[in-house]
Amino acid sequence: MVPTTYYIVLSAILFGLGVLAFLFKRNIITIFMSIELMLNAVNLAFVAFSQASGKLDGQLFVLFVIIVAAAEAAVGLGIVILIARNRQTLNVERVDLLKL
Repeated sequence: MVPTTYYIVLSAILFGLGVLAFLFKRNIITIFMSIELMLNAVNLAFVAFSQASGKLDGQLFVLFVIIVAAAEAAVGLGIVILIARNRQTLNVERVDLLKL
């Protein structure tokens, strides 16, 4: 059986990579992917703690996080497609105004 600390360390590494990608990348798609990576890192931690405690509360919370992440991805990608059509770029620095 794998110790819980291994899962937590892996979760922290994935979350850190997501934060670094969020801070340093300028492509909107990459930023959305880094947010999803951070959400999945938190999900891994929730499942690890849920398994360690023997309760299903963490896994239930992960289900809600996945539902919110799916809604965020759908709305976010719709906004990205609209920005790409109107601005002809996905660079965050070049998309500085919300009006057309």
